[in-house]
Amino acid sequence: MLVGERRELLLARLAADGKVLAKDVAAELRVSEDSIRRDLRDLAAAGLCQRVYGGALPVSPAVADYASRTAIAVDGKDRVAAAAAALVRPGSTVILDGGTTTLAVANALPRDLRATVVTHSPTVAVALLDHHGIEVFLLGGRLFRHSAVTCGAAAAEAAQSISADVFLLGVTGVHPEAGLTTGDADEAAMKRTLARRAADTYVLASAEKLGAASRFTVLPFTDVAGVITDAGEQDPNVQKLANLGVVITGA
Repeated sequence: MLVGERRELLLARLAADGKVLAKDVAAELRVSEDSIRRDLRDLAAAGLCQRVYGGALPVSPAVADYASRTAIAVDGKDRVAAAAAALVRPGSTVILDGGTTTLAVANALPRDLRATVVTHSPTVAVALLDHHGIEVFLLGGRLFRHSAVTCGAAAAEAAQSISADVFLLGVTGVHPEAGLTTGDADEAAMKRTLARRAADTYVLASAEKLGAASRFTVLPFTDVAGVITDAGEQDPNVQKLANLGVVITGA
């Protein structure tokens, strides 16, 4: 089998099975594990998979730049956003993460809602300018341009004074084995910091993020109250998450 054909097979397995184990594919094709690892390394460099110990997982489309992500799964994000916005009760304090899905949540909040929103996303804060009943607290810090959020020591320190009812968390991947992931270590740390400041954390995950993974773990499933997704009950990844005891809320 030619190298190109082998790599096409690896991508097909990722799409069909949600993962590739280098050892198993090497035995099946009767090639060395090093050859398969080299294939996976090259595919990962091209942004076509996420390498993990022993193999690879599907890469999340949410690792694209911010402007590009605004055009990905718009309808799905809007459905997730509507379900998430319903969790924001009058008089409550909510932490809104950054990203395009949480921006959709901000736009979905009722114009007459009276609540407090804390965010480290300038774009989310601007989206709430016309919500005159919502008091907005914007956490400062180093701007991470990929997700248009503030991160780093200053942002984490500012978060320590927060006490919120709910945190609406954005991630780039929700995988039954890899867990909740994102593509930047500092951003993952900031998400963990914000999660510790809220009574409940809900994950916002439009269907294209299910079964995908990025480099850095954010939180274990045991630390979140549930996952809000537009994927149906018959989606294999939804079923796998449910089997792990993850609470799935349909959008």
